[in-house]
Amino acid sequence: MHVTLNYGKSGLPVELPDANVADVLETRPVRPIEDPESALLHVLEQPAGSPPLAELAKGRRSACILICDITRPVPNRLILGGILDTLADAGLRRESITILIATGLHRPNDDDEIVELVGSDIASHYRIENHRGKNLDEHAYLGDSPRGVPAWIDRRYVDADLKIATGLIEPHLMAGYSGGRKLICPGIAALETVRVWHGPDFIEHPRADCGILDGNPVHEENTRIARMAGCDFIVNVTLDRDRRVTSIVGGDMEQAFGQGVAFVERALRAQTPEPCDVVVTSSAGYPLDTTFYQSVKGLTGVLPIVKEGGTIVIAAGLDEGIGSPEFCRLFEEHADLDLFMHRILGRDYFVMDQWQLEELAKVRRKARVTYVSDGLSNDQLRGLFVEAADSVEQAVEDALAIHGAAARIAVVPEGPYVLPVLADQC
Repeated sequence: MHVTLNYGKSGLPVELPDANVADVLETRPVRPIEDPESALLHVLEQPAGSPPLAELAKGRRSACILICDITRPVPNRLILGGILDTLADAGLRRESITILIATGLHRPNDDDEIVELVGSDIASHYRIENHRGKNLDEHAYLGDSPRGVPAWIDRRYVDADLKIATGLIEPHLMAGYSGGRKLICPGIAALETVRVWHGPDFIEHPRADCGILDGNPVHEENTRIARMAGCDFIVNVTLDRDRRVTSIVGGDMEQAFGQGVAFVERALRAQTPEPCDVVVTSSAGYPLDTTFYQSVKGLTGVLPIVKEGGTIVIAAGLDEGIGSPEFCRLFEEHADLDLFMHRILGRDYFVMDQWQLEELAKVRRKARVTYVSDGLSNDQLRGLFVEAADSVEQAVEDALAIHGAAARIAVVPEGPYVLPVLADQC
């Protein structure tokens, strides 16, 4: 069987044994919006649970607009175009508007990436700045959340007279879905906030998983923190595998987000009758597969459909390497994942980005993992508590040697942009 996995900017064609492939799980075909500009204007004028943006903007002295960083394929030019025109018509001057890149604890985006994010016209005419989560003095303390998370949020947003968040709604390995409240926490939260909110008390909760909002403490707590910070209006989109806009929602942070999630669940949920011995997947291609850190999302997304003791084969570009220096340090300091888990559960140890290794540990408790990548050597990959192969075909051949010639294979070409589930869980 010929399948093309989302990989880098061009995709990765692979050949898999027809006799073994039990299922190819993909997003459901959804017709992209023919005129996204008009659809956006409709959302701005008739939002969910909120007055129109133009009405909200009247009389405001300043505005802060949150956008995702370079790791998310958000159509910022489309979204910002409509928002900025609306703010201008309402009397807000360009110099009173800040476009704040919600990097969370990711690295700052450089000038070329900012142009890639928003286009040269917006980049040259508006103030666009990176959030810096490690600089506590750039954040305002808003108090503690109900579960004891200290809410430190970027002052540029807190002090703005009009607060707008944009983004993409897709499955998320801890918060259930991205988008909505997530641009605020962790998008513009300080490390002091994220270290608690992404601590073991939250991450190890059985409801802190892809596609789950009800009873998910990660979702519930960052929603509360976002409420503490305030949000006047959101604009979120959903995309198909070709990155075309399939829906736009806007308005109240929670109501509009809920509409977007309902659409995503219909479009992205793909079911298979039973777990498979081998799952072949991706990290969704560029820009999500640029680092090993981000690629872990491709692994957690397919956990529901791999058998205990099975194998996950993942293809990811990884052209930016492993991840942050702190994340790299975790592999240097721990001989195995058991030692790592013992240390973080003991509460006397913390390193930024440890939560992503904790997610990898969840995966490894259930399945073997084999990476195929042009960005890191096989030796480098084997130092990251996973196995490596020169090709997907070789990785699958090795897995069949372990699980037997009749082993069943599921394929998820789009990686974490699909929400794979077992039929009895639908």
